[in-house]
Amino acid sequence: MRYKVLFCLLALFILSCETEVKTTDSLLDHLPPNPALVIKITNLSNFKSELKNNAFLSKIKSFTTYKEVLDKLDHLNHLSTEHPCLLALYEVGKGNHDFVLITKKSPDLFNVDDVGNKTVETLQYEGTNITKYTLDGREIFQMPREKEIILASSMLLMENMVRTQENNLVDPTLEKLYETTAANKSGTVFINLSSNASLLSLKEEDDTNKPFSEWVSLDFTANSDEVTLNGIAMAPDSTKNFINLFKGTSPLTNKTPALAPLNAQAVISYTFDDYQVFAKNQNTYLDRVKPVDSLFNTIEEVGIIYLNNQKVVLLNSYGTDSLFEFLDGSKASSESYQGSEIMVLQDKNFLNEGFAPLVKDFESNFCTILENSFVFSEDKESLQTIISNHNGTSSFSNAPLYQTAKAPLASESSVLFVSNASGIDFFAEQKLTSDLFESIKDADLEDFTFAGQVVGDSDFAHLNMLVSKIEKTVQNNSVTPLFTLELDTDLAIDPQFVKNHRTNKQEVVVQDKNNILYLISTEGKVLWTKQLEGRIQPPIQQVDIYKNGRLQLAFTTNDQFMIIDRNGDDVPPFKIDFEGGNLNPLAVFDYDGSKNYRFVITQGRKVFMYNNQGKVVSGFKYTEAASPVLGIPQHFRVGNRDYLVFRLEDNTIKILHRVGTDRIKVPEKIDFSTNEAFLYKNKFTVTNKTGVLHQIDTNGKLTATNFNLNKDHGMYATSNTLVLMDDNVLSIKGRKVELDLGVYSKPKIFYIYDKIYVSVTDIQNQKIYLYDSQAEPIPHFPVYGSSLIDLTDMDNDKKLELVAKDQDNSIIVYKMN
Repeated sequence: MRYKVLFCLLALFILSCETEVKTTDSLLDHLPPNPALVIKITNLSNFKSELKNNAFLSKIKSFTTYKEVLDKLDHLNHLSTEHPCLLALYEVGKGNHDFVLITKKSPDLFNVDDVGNKTVETLQYEGTNITKYTLDGREIFQMPREKEIILASSMLLMENMVRTQENNLVDPTLEKLYETTAANKSGTVFINLSSNASLLSLKEEDDTNKPFSEWVSLDFTANSDEVTLNGIAMAPDSTKNFINLFKGTSPLTNKTPALAPLNAQAVISYTFDDYQVFAKNQNTYLDRVKPVDSLFNTIEEVGIIYLNNQKVVLLNSYGTDSLFEFLDGSKASSESYQGSEIMVLQDKNFLNEGFAPLVKDFESNFCTILENSFVFSEDKESLQTIISNHNGTSSFSNAPLYQTAKAPLASESSVLFVSNASGIDFFAEQKLTSDLFESIKDADLEDFTFAGQVVGDSDFAHLNMLVSKIEKTVQNNSVTPLFTLELDTDLAIDPQFVKNHRTNKQEVVVQDKNNILYLISTEGKVLWTKQLEGRIQPPIQQVDIYKNGRLQLAFTTNDQFMIIDRNGDDVPPFKIDFEGGNLNPLAVFDYDGSKNYRFVITQGRKVFMYNNQGKVVSGFKYTEAASPVLGIPQHFRVGNRDYLVFRLEDNTIKILHRVGTDRIKVPEKIDFSTNEAFLYKNKFTVTNKTGVLHQIDTNGKLTATNFNLNKDHGMYATSNTLVLMDDNVLSIKGRKVELDLGVYSKPKIFYIYDKIYVSVTDIQNQKIYLYDSQAEPIPHFPVYGSSLIDLTDMDNDKKLELVAKDQDNSIIVYKMN
């Protein structure tokens, strides 16, 4: 429908034309009938000044769709006057537009002296002299009247004006709007929305849809960062225009932005204070006779949220009982997600029927209730994202683009539209011709917010439109779910980030309990799946075995050592079977950072070391331990020396040379906890099952510190940071934080952009906590999640993302804004 593209298109076309237009004030009856677009310019020099350096207009003025029109308007650069001007566009042949400009006579009005390539000739038509200019190969025509000068890009239009003289009929709606223009604005735009599919570059299939209104009048204002269009839209009662849907109702505060996720592409909100009045208007608009259903009597807002090119529809109500009973009675099944019920609905079309044309081509497959809003979606993941954002108190209303857009708008709206560049791309692809869509997509509008607002009044509607650079001073430190993804079955391992060497961005890899490995894009799309023969022993490592910048994934399963490439294909010869299974996670040593990897696989007491060619390293002597190896062997470098650390089941710790011989002998026995070995303060650091921290220096001296930790405590360390998790007490560098009672994972340290982050997850209550090195909580944590996280800058925008297990069979990615 045309109203769906009005806000994202009207500014684009009008303003792209205005970048070259110079115009005047005259009576409308000077114009030929049926103009598609009229621009009244009160002050030409001010108008030029406002347009000259606007960032948005500079991006769109080269749109190929309007290139022909803009080329014709280019000659108006030679126009100079202090009088008002009037410019009108006409469709002369399908898709071809020419202009007429009228202004009062004045000296040097149209000066082409500086044009080198020009011809000037005088033509006659029915006794009227018409001057034809050919400037750099393009034609423009000039005709004097008693007090005015008329310029046109078409001789056909000139002939038309000669025939009709001043006996033109003026559209009464246009005339009424024209009389209300603001004298203090440099320009005012009038456009007839009822007959301009070609001018608006709408797809042909949209050409028969009912228009938004008949005529709109928009006062134009621009500065370097912002373009605003403010005015009114009119539609006679006899016409079936979109704005008449809200006739007789009052606008309300729009609540949709507060329920939309922070990363939504766009929101549209429709409000009315009386559903019965709206429903009667709806019947008139749709040419139907239908009893008004009391089911929706308490609905006062219909919202549409666009999320990853999917629609989510919400109905905001001041009383939920009747609609809840209807939905509860017709649901097929339901499940709980983060404390909210998600209903699976049997009637998938009732919103299309109940709220056409606001809701169209939408299947209401799922529904949840948040506060007084019924939220519907076609896919479950979109609804989960809505719920996660709502629980995390991060919403579209907090987004910088929304904060920028709402500042100049009224607080209540009959219709509110706010979109980012991605949303504009989406609407353009759906509704506009391919040429204009491609131009919009290529225009790089990421820095802009787009907004439109309709405020219904008695006989007309106020219309506000805005295109503005997003206000950079608006700060938002929220944490928002970026996407959730449901797998075919439950997760077998925690999700983790891996680098895409082609894009330099991070993607997500995870395995489910059917042993299927998934690679997931930054947008939450499954790039590929690979059926493995066994369960991966995490973590998955990334290597560059060919030393060409192309990364592979390396890991062990219960009985295999594997390396696969970017596309999920096996890298020969790295699919090595181990009879008997029971492999530990893979250890990868890169001694000198030269990518001459040593892949260490441990199986009970056996130790295997392979090189980049998949061959056993013959010089490595430690091929069998005295007892089974625990966990992952570690490689540490202190000074210029390498140390390989193995923890053994018989409570001994082996610290070896590169070749596998003893480097440090530790005679003491340590009853190891389940935590790995770390290098902390240049000492090899482990804990035992009674909570004693054991440290061994490079001379073999062992020291012990009793922290009195419980058997299941967690420990993680970097060179200068020690983190302990004991029951519900988190200790970071000796600073203790008491968390809520729960069952906590081991802690994990991340060092990103010169900042330390410490993460721990309450598995029982599904809460992810994040702290800095001073044990201060990161704002807006905890968030929902049920596993230890991985943390990185996924898309290289200096803002971090984290991934975790969500439900048993799904992952969730959050963005830290």
